Amino acid sequence: MRTTITLTPAAEEAVRKVMRERGLSFKDAVNSAILAGLAPDAAAPFETPVRQLGQARVPLDRALALAADLEDEAIAQKHELGK
Repeated sequence: MRTTITLTPAAEEAVRKVMRERGLSFKDAVNSAILAGLAPDAAAPFETPVRQLGQARVPLDRALALAADLEDEAIAQKHELGK
């Protein structure tokens, strides 16, 4: 199908960039852009849900030291139980 479209300067620049990068003709670059944009598989950007966790119950500036202490306690308990 032949048709005439008017591209914005930004759209034309984007098409010409794809043409250079992929070695495509203008027609092929526009067609691939249209198909990619209208494809049902085009996923929306993923957004991570944000949750309010409240105040920290332990000092986070010593998180690694706290983790090491907890690990040491767990190892000591296993040793006492003979595991």
